[in-house]
Formats: sequence, structure tokens, C-alpha cells
Amino acid sequence: MSKKHVVFIINPKSGVERQKEINAAILAHLDEKRHTHEICNTEYAKHGIALAREAAEKGAYAVVAVGGDGSVNDIVQGLMGTNTLLAIIPKGSGNGMARTMRIPLDVSEAIKVINRGNVCEMDVAFANGAPFISNAGVAFDALISKKFAKSEKRGLMVYSWLVTKYMWLYKVRDFRIVVDGVEHKSKAFMINVANGQQFGYNFKIAPMASYTDGILDVIIIRKFPKILGGLLVVRAMTGTIQKSPFVKHLTGKEITVSNPLLKLMQTDGDAHTCENEIKFTIQKGAQKVIVP
Repeated sequence: MSKKHVVFIINPKSGVERQKEINAAILAHLDEKRHTHEICNTEYAKHGIALAREAAEKGAYAVVAVGGDGSVNDIVQGLMGTNTLLAIIPKGSGNGMARTMRIPLDVSEAIKVINRGNVCEMDVAFANGAPFISNAGVAFDALISKKFAKSEKRGLMVYSWLVTKYMWLYKVRDFRIVVDGVEHKSKAFMINVANGQQFGYNFKIAPMASYTDGILDVIIIRKFPKILGGLLVVRAMTGTIQKSPFVKHLTGKEITVSNPLLKLMQTDGDAHTCENEIKFTIQKGAQKVIVP
């Protein structure tokens, strides 16, 4: 039986010690009787797309995104339309999609998932044609993504501080939302379109979402008394945010969100400029992924 080739793609900015840890875990736990492997380091932003595409063209069995949702997004962009599998070693800040998929945060245990080789077909969503795997947002979460990206520090404490600070400063906007042809208008604090369940850190914005059902979940957080913001956070951490009277949940395959002043959005935690109307679509089972 020929061995299956696995390519690990790592961002060297994660630090020398982290790279040593990952290299040691691969050597210790990857089943060498069944796999060969190589490690590639990204050298610039979005380099993971090209590295994944190159690995697929060379016939790799799997490409492993070592990082967070942004890294996974890059690898998926490089792999879509090929037969190469996606695998994940969660090494980002929040690791939202890995947590949704129940992939262990421990490196050694995540490698053992690769050894077992259980495969499922993951949906891939698109925002004006740009793919995302976990979620995309056009209001408060886009602002937090932008501020978090500029922060020199990472982690739940920093994320929580940013949410708390800007929750009091952020002003709601009027949005037009069309879901499978049905129009909804809402004065919204946040609109999130989800394929996965959470932003990361177990902050579940769409606990009901499934990445294999071919459906997008739309979470609209309407205007609410800021003093109750803490309760919304608690609901998100306990997976009950959809039960809040300030939250509306919609589902569909084609969603359009628009606002004349819309300029900023986030996809998989990456904040970037956008048009004032965004069309969200989903492609069922677009990428095969190794899961527990």
C-alpha cells in the first residue's frame, strides 16, 4: 500500500517555540507507516492559498492548515475543486471552525485525528464570491475583527475587553436583508451569516448552524439596552443566544445584506472593506475535510 502524502502549512510568525512544538508532535504522532509528510512555511499574507494549490497539483492526500479560521480559509481557497483533503491543527486565537468540528485543540490529539482519516464534506459559503468557511459579518463583529487584528496581544481577555469597550460605543444601523427572496428590514447591532457555529473561544453566535446542511444561518442582533449586553454574551457562551428576545434567526441559501453606508465586513475573522450590498451564497459539500 502506497503512503499518503500530507502537507502541513504553518505561519512562521506564530513563533519559533510553537514551530518546534508542532514539528515534534508531527514526528511523534503522525503514522509514518501510512503517511509521508512535509512542512511548508508561509512567507506573506495569503501565501497559504498558493502553497495549498501547489500541494494539490502535486497529488497530496491532505493539506493541514496549522492556524486559525483565517489560515483554514486560505487553505480551502487553494484546495477547492481538487481531490485533496483539508485537515486542521487549531493554532489560531479563537479557532472557531475547529471547535465547531470538535477537532482537539491539543496538537498531538489533532494529528491523531489525521491518522484516523474520517472524512466529511464541508459546505463553503461565499460573500460576493469570496469564500468563507465559518462566518461573515457586516456590523459590530466586523469592527471587533478590525480592532482585534490591530491588537499586539491575542487571547480571550483581549477579545472580551474589545467587545465590552465597543459595545457601549457602537451605534445600530438600518439594514435591508433578503433571505431566499423574502425581505426583512431591521435596525441591527450585528448581522452574522454563519456556516460554522462560533467566532471562537466558545462564543457561539450560531449554535444551531451545521457546516454540512447546505444552509446558511443568519443571526440578527437587534437594538438592545446596552446594560443587557452582558446577558447576550452569557447566552453566546452557553449556546442559547437564539433564545434572546433581541435576536432573530433566519435560514436560507441566498442572502443579501445592504446598507448605503456599509464599508466594512469580516469573513472568518478577517476584516476588510466591502460594497454597500453583499450577496451571500453557499456551496454544499464543496470541500472534503478530515474530522474526528
